[in-house]
Amino acid sequence: MARLEDEAAQHTSALGPLVGLTREDIFGAVAVLLRETASDPQRLMKHSQAMGGDMIKIMTGKSELAPDPRDKRFMDPAWQYNPFMRAGMQYYLAVQKGMAGWLEDLELDELEKDRARFVSTIIIDSLSPTNTLIGNPSAQKMAITSGGLSLIKGLKNAYDDMVHNKGMVSQVDKKPFKLGENVATSKGSVVLRTEMMELIHYAPTTDEVHKVPQLTIPPQINKMYINDLSPEKSVVKFQVDNGIQTFVISWKNPSKDQGHWDMADYVNSCREAMEAVAAITKSDKVNVSAGCSGGQTAAMLASKLAADAKDGESLLGTLTLMVCVLHPKQNDIEAGSLISDNGLALARRRADKAGVIKGDDLARGFAWLRPNDLIWNYVINNYLLCQDPPAFDVLFWNADATNLSASLMGDFLTIFETLAFTKKGEVEMVDHKIDLSKVTSDLFILGGVTDHITPWKATYRSTQLFGSKDVTYVLSQSGHMQAILNPPGNPKAKYYVQKKDGALPATADEWLKGTEEVAGSWWPFWMDWLQQRSGAKVKAPTKLGNTKYKTLDPAPGLYVMDPC
Repeated sequence: MARLEDEAAQHTSALGPLVGLTREDIFGAVAVLLRETASDPQRLMKHSQAMGGDMIKIMTGKSELAPDPRDKRFMDPAWQYNPFMRAGMQYYLAVQKGMAGWLEDLELDELEKDRARFVSTIIIDSLSPTNTLIGNPSAQKMAITSGGLSLIKGLKNAYDDMVHNKGMVSQVDKKPFKLGENVATSKGSVVLRTEMMELIHYAPTTDEVHKVPQLTIPPQINKMYINDLSPEKSVVKFQVDNGIQTFVISWKNPSKDQGHWDMADYVNSCREAMEAVAAITKSDKVNVSAGCSGGQTAAMLASKLAADAKDGESLLGTLTLMVCVLHPKQNDIEAGSLISDNGLALARRRADKAGVIKGDDLARGFAWLRPNDLIWNYVINNYLLCQDPPAFDVLFWNADATNLSASLMGDFLTIFETLAFTKKGEVEMVDHKIDLSKVTSDLFILGGVTDHITPWKATYRSTQLFGSKDVTYVLSQSGHMQAILNPPGNPKAKYYVQKKDGALPATADEWLKGTEEVAGSWWPFWMDWLQQRSGAKVKAPTKLGNTKYKTLDPAPGLYVMDPC
């Protein structure tokens, strides 16, 4: 169960160019494979003979094919000692080996070959014997020892998913979690509500607070309470306990009628929130933190504020960007090779017609791009082994996805296609020419070592885009959301920072050579960085909001309760 929690948490859904991936792109990759198969019968014959040789060795008990030691699907001793199970596993491995050799021999360019590899992996993973009762010794043992009751429980779990989870296998047991009771419990209040967002002001827990407040901009396809899960892993609690005046935006879940909400609307909402925060705290600066797609929104906000600044004075204080890619490349992620210009255009048209992309559809599409981790693991656990999915707060949050407006999706895809953040004044969006070189705020940028969604080397490229003279890059040892939710007290926690002060190197590889490994959570390191840039301490306010921005509903507010 712990393994399921860890693997799923590494693959939480995120907004990026993959929202532009269409079924035509996937079918196109399959078509390339079929085309190449038909174009050279001799090559096909060669690889068929090689696979046939492996099959003969398996039938005669002479095959030495063995799974990768890291492949957890074949850990049961039966795969080693039961001759029938061993043969079944080796047949599967022979197909896997044959496909890999055949793909390597195809006369394709590197992009097409990457597409073929990715699609073939999805297909072959679906054929694994462990995905079936007859091919899974652990499931068979469970059926025998339970007197068949496990099969009934597995069928019930499958039925519940069909009826209550829109046909998707459940990754989390949602029943133990209730917003405001054991998730998102930090004290605070909504102090501003608009059509698009709520602004939450969290209550201070110290007698004194730093003068400059902090505003967090969450991603648009996930709800804001990732910042305030259980108290021991709450970024909000950590901030208020360290004297930071803490504010968080909570986005409204858009319906079809709000499909016109675009990047300009979201940036204007962030700006409105910043102005409210400044008015409440009487500060002329507001520090901003954001993660994933919220980081792209924050970068656009920073560019807009810099463009509008008079005499170089901007409302923006420091900027913290977590697991966020501003300079994407197609080969950053495994599925990136599937994305095509035609697919992006099709995705835009379909989204415009629908008004919004449903959160469930985004989650389903994302899961099928990593089926071993996000589909088959749970098919085995929930249906074959008749276990309930884990009750894990990160997965509960991840399953609580929101819709994505068509216009915002189009803007994110434009940013990807044009590499807008890498150009200085060449791309226009949000009523200005995007130019991060004009942003001079101190920067703190975070990446995750095992992040498959926003790979750390891609996040590092952001260090070279801004006009800031003070840039800090930290590499957390975990994956996407786990890199952020890495509080003090985790005995396995560690992070990497540059040994010497000064400008960061141009590339991630150069930076890595000059780093040191630090044991523990990166949170205290970031807090020390933030406090140094949050002004002097003043007496903590006794009330939330002010006369203009009155308290409305208690945290986490109303918008976070909107169903997908």
